[in-house]
Amino acid sequence: MKKAIIIKWVMVVLFASVSMMFSVTADAQRKDVDQNDLPKSKTIDAVALIEDIKYLSSDELKGRETGTAENAFARKYARQRFEKSGIISFSENYVQPFSFSDRRGVKYSGANLVGYIKGKKLPNKYIVLSAHYDHVGVRNGEIYNGADDNASGTAALFAIAKYFHKNKPAHSIIFVAFDAEEKGLQGARYFVDNLPVKQTDILLNINMDMISRNDKGELYATGTYHYPNLKPYLETVQKTAPLKLLFGHDDPKLGRDDWTFQSDHGAFHRNNIPFIYFGVEDHQDYHKPTDDFVNIQPKFYINAVETILMAIKSIDENMG
Repeated sequence: MKKAIIIKWVMVVLFASVSMMFSVTADAQRKDVDQNDLPKSKTIDAVALIEDIKYLSSDELKGRETGTAENAFARKYARQRFEKSGIISFSENYVQPFSFSDRRGVKYSGANLVGYIKGKKLPNKYIVLSAHYDHVGVRNGEIYNGADDNASGTAALFAIAKYFHKNKPAHSIIFVAFDAEEKGLQGARYFVDNLPVKQTDILLNINMDMISRNDKGELYATGTYHYPNLKPYLETVQKTAPLKLLFGHDDPKLGRDDWTFQSDHGAFHRNNIPFIYFGVEDHQDYHKPTDDFVNIQPKFYINAVETILMAIKSIDENMG
């Protein structure tokens, strides 16, 4: 064989070996979750939810930074979960590729995952449910696993999709796992500029970012300051939610405590698409290497996903 052919053959073998190791590791991570210790849920698969956040925030994915091999592994895992959850792809393999340069001129290639579940009454009107799967990667030799930020929101996408696959919504729901949120909402910006449907057919964006822990048992629904017509749908949920559902963090007068542009929903708001953002206030492990799976609060997390599902259902069933 020629030298170039030999090198190519060796690389193929190595890539196959790495892929096999990735698959085995993912299975091992999913199986060591103690199901007996988890709170029960009547609406979502709580076991799968915890398995998913555990794997996505594992050391093997090295913080899922955009442009890295580990980010691609996370995307592959999420794509498989999209498919198993019953989400239909708009394009081949759910992937929406994009590229951008950061402020230093460094070029990156990213990819969103996009799909939908068709509505049974108003299939041509859409609710966009989103979460970002990237995080900040490795810094100074330490892995920033981003369990709460935002493996939590990503895993919730799968759980909610599985519910609506079995219980068809009135409107169609677009599910998006964004890349490059940590690099300036780049995936969300690209998606909003390249929507798979007409913007006029999108009712709102519901975004999830940091939903797996809060010592006070509080989850915020942000956005009603800008879109007060959405508040009644959430006030109905407040009455029976399994946690404290609060409003706020969306008044421009709050300065840094205004979350309007602090996650992917900001890209929708800039393009005049209404949003509701679900998240918690910053905790001691925010953007630190200690944002690990061991520090999430499973009961709160499951309750948060149940509450978000209640909110989606309230909007879906009552909004024209």
